[in-house]
Amino acid sequence: QVQLIESGGGLVQAGGSLRLSCAASGRTFSNSAMGWFRQAPGKEREFVASINWSGGSTDYADSVKGRFTISRDNVKNTMYLQMNSLKPEDTAVYYCAVRARAFAISKNQNQYNYWGQGTQVTVSS
Repeated sequence: QVQLIESGGGLVQAGGSLRLSCAASGRTFSNSAMGWFRQAPGKEREFVASINWSGGSTDYADSVKGRFTISRDNVKNTMYLQMNSLKPEDTAVYYCAVRARAFAISKNQNQYNYWGQGTQVTVSS
């Protein structure tokens, strides 16, 4: 059974940092692209960042570019999201996801096959 477990969320003041982790179990995703999405209260889920199978290619939403960094460790079957200079508008539930049959990055959440349960990130002003 495939599981994606996010961790690292919490409450932080504006300007602070958090590092999210997404640990995969049940199968290896070393040949799959992965991504982070988020959903704020009353809003639709949106793309945050994506990384290809090797980690050599990444993409970010304009709203987080320059502040967030996506990375992965295929030996540990884990993906990360380093979030710096956090803003109150970054408050959301953050989800990790996997494109099980694709190498390349994508902003389209419909192209992701597996999803985690989410971790709450709250940024206070």
